Amino acid sequence: MRVKPAVVVVTPYLAAANNGNWQTARRWARFLGDDYRVRLTDDWRGGDEALMIALHARRSAPSIAAWRAAHPARALVVVLTGTDLYRDVDTDAQAQRSLQLGDRLVVLNDLGARRLPAALRGRTTVIVQSAPSRRPRAKTARRLRALMVGHLRDEKSPRTFFDAARRLAHRRDIVFDHVGGALDAALASEARALAATLPTYRWLGALPHAAARARIAAAHLLVHPSRMEGGAQVVIEAVTSGTPVLASRIDGNVGLLGAGYGGLFEPGDATGLAALVERARDDAAMLPALQAQCAALAPRFAPAREREALLALVADLLAGRR
Repeated sequence: MRVKPAVVVVTPYLAAANNGNWQTARRWARFLGDDYRVRLTDDWRGGDEALMIALHARRSAPSIAAWRAAHPARALVVVLTGTDLYRDVDTDAQAQRSLQLGDRLVVLNDLGARRLPAALRGRTTVIVQSAPSRRPRAKTARRLRALMVGHLRDEKSPRTFFDAARRLAHRRDIVFDHVGGALDAALASEARALAATLPTYRWLGALPHAAARARIAAAHLLVHPSRMEGGAQVVIEAVTSGTPVLASRIDGNVGLLGAGYGGLFEPGDATGLAALVERARDDAAMLPALQAQCAALAPRFAPAREREALLALVADLLAGRR
């Protein structure tokens, strides 16, 4: 009987974090499980695996360095998520070293490679993440529900969402719901204060993944105002649920949705976001237009497509094609 090759997936965050890195690691482990023996860890200190996949150039740097020292000839994939691709690789020596050690670099949106030095782009692969499709849910006509799903930290730009809610405080037919854990105490305090004074804003805290996805499906809009993003899973989950997206015009979002997508606003522009939300309520043509664009995008986020790309990458590396 054929012995499956062993693969280790290193993620800086495990299940308790309930964030994008963990969701990616868990999904990829599942995709690889039929063909490989897969181990998930947040700290690799030794093992006889044939290949390592490490998420996050900076946070997984100790595991990446340990792997290369222990197995100088074995394949190493470094997956560049959000903060490492759009911040750490510019200034952090450990992240920069991880790029040099990787046999293959993976970015999660179509524009990601342009953030890397030209010399590294030849060994960079795009793998667009996925989510199972859901049948669109009927939405209430009594009010429009705009939903943000993102932990309270500066990179997700929750203040843009807060400010948009304030600008539309007079519209009781538009409500703002926010799912996300309190990773930043100051932002959490602001969210509590806003929820206490503004009836149309609710902070729902951290929710299990299934519950968050159910809220995405029930919302009229998924709002994603991030300042930096590798390729947000919540954007993909909204598109595959038939929920239109309003997103900041950053590479991580444009690289998923396309430059011509009709729901983009400038990063940090709460006034522009509020105008789009209000238009979605008042202009009967806007939501159907965004839904049509999302329906056209949905096939690129199919799990079979992501799985095929991942398996092809691993097979190439194990065959020695680096």
